[in-house]
Amino acid sequence: MVGPLVSPEWLRERIGDPDLVVLEVSFYQPDKAAYFTGHIDGAHYTYWKDLLWHDLDREFATPEVLAERLGGFGVGDDSTLVLVGDPLQFATYAYWVLAMGGFEDQTAVLDGGHETWAARRYPMNTVGTVPEPLEVTPGRGDDSCRIGRDEVLAGLDDPVRLLIDLRSAEEYSGERVAPLTAPFDHGAERRGRIPGARHLPRERLLQEDGTFKPLDELTAEFAAAGVTDHHEVVTSCRLSHRASLGWFVLSRLLGRERVRVYDGSWTEWGSIVGFPVER
Repeated sequence: MVGPLVSPEWLRERIGDPDLVVLEVSFYQPDKAAYFTGHIDGAHYTYWKDLLWHDLDREFATPEVLAERLGGFGVGDDSTLVLVGDPLQFATYAYWVLAMGGFEDQTAVLDGGHETWAARRYPMNTVGTVPEPLEVTPGRGDDSCRIGRDEVLAGLDDPVRLLIDLRSAEEYSGERVAPLTAPFDHGAERRGRIPGARHLPRERLLQEDGTFKPLDELTAEFAAAGVTDHHEVVTSCRLSHRASLGWFVLSRLLGRERVRVYDGSWTEWGSIVGFPVER
């Protein structure tokens, strides 16, 4: 196991390793994905839903389906899979889903994702790579890092549970339901936040170059948001991608237990009739 996080330098030194599979997980469809204007040598592209979601029911793909999809990218039992986010939180989201599916031991996230690699002018090309399909066996999955809406609702008054909202200031305050970077303001039916949620925008976890802050600074950011040793933490955002970034930092980089992602996040919560909203 090399994960959960690898540096751009680590990856640059291992390009061409036959046991290494680099997979760029993008928010964007092919016509807008940064991958197609230049990508890490040998990397493959996937649209995030195509890799991680069930085709019809908006649930996550089963471990067996994930194995089939990963195998199609050349991931085998002896492979190391490095996820490249476009942007970064799509790699942590994929890592979170693959951890639940039983693939965590062979998976890592590239620090900074596509943006940082490109900014450092590390080698890139536009030549696609056709992988040799392999078979990969899911390990022991664990979905204890996921929480649903009913359990979030039931625990709103629980002093041990702390909700951390990783959306932008505009979303958290209720000015918008989507970040300013979105092409238009859409998502939930209502604006606002889950009652009691503390605000820690995604950007506070990252350095100017897009990589994660040092561990002591990450610890300080969560402490400033109100996280203490006795808390069970639930992270949320708009669609759970930024929430997965918070989960990844707390649980995988800082080694904290009792951290879960509310996968429905604000898009679900803000659209349910009768669920409480705070502004």
